[in-house]
Amino acid sequence: MDRYAVFGHPVRHSKSPRIHAAFAEQTGQALTYEAIEAPLDGFEATLRAFIAAGGRGGNVTVPFKEQAFALADSCDALAAQAQAVNTLRVEPDGHLAGFNTDGIGLLRDLAQNLHVELRGRRVLLIGAGGAAAGVIGPLLGAGVAELVIANRTAPRAQALATRFAGHGPIHAAALNAPGEGFDVVLNATAAGLTGQAPAVPVSVFGPRAVACDLVYGPAAAPFLALARQAGVTTCHDGLGMLVEQAAEAFWLWRGIRPATAPVIAALRGG
Repeated sequence: MDRYAVFGHPVRHSKSPRIHAAFAEQTGQALTYEAIEAPLDGFEATLRAFIAAGGRGGNVTVPFKEQAFALADSCDALAAQAQAVNTLRVEPDGHLAGFNTDGIGLLRDLAQNLHVELRGRRVLLIGAGGAAAGVIGPLLGAGVAELVIANRTAPRAQALATRFAGHGPIHAAALNAPGEGFDVVLNATAAGLTGQAPAVPVSVFGPRAVACDLVYGPAAAPFLALARQAGVTTCHDGLGMLVEQAAEAFWLWRGIRPATAPVIAALRGG
């Protein structure tokens, strides 16, 4: 059976094995999918060992997306823009192809599952790491009126804004003063993994704002609690995005696009 995996640190909590098992059953594909926790200083060695043992592809999560970009022999346009890879495919000749499906997953979740309109909206993106970089190109491509990147380390936010300046209305701002009254606020930081919300003022949330965390489960709770404290009633975690980006990765590996709605419903149901 063809072998796939998700690489991260930590990764034991990942729902990706359950998602891809559901996709495989749904589409009749013979494959296995596992979670592999790589040491913080051993991602490349772990990935190479997996490929040497017959691995056909994998997903990459925190904190290895930028390393995966550096290791890929070629990348698609979205990964090249983001300089971050979350999906790897081993070609028959051993060539390692890199892709970024995060932005596609986010947009599909917002549009198809959550019915959130992005065109003409003011969007705040909190964070400037690999997760944030992966969604900027698709967000700008969706026709947002303004995209502001706010990050604890200001130079990282500015570097991203500069990199994507030719793709749409984007600029960087300080984390403690990114502006007010945004229509959509997206958290792409890892603060929730330590039980913290990003240090943004509650004034970032507009009167009818949508708040979305790009992670799911308990890690999304601090940011969503901050949004609710500000009076936001439309709050979502990143579970739908996870399933949608996984479906895109599955299509890249197997050439079949699985249905996502039943998988999201099953995960929401426990």
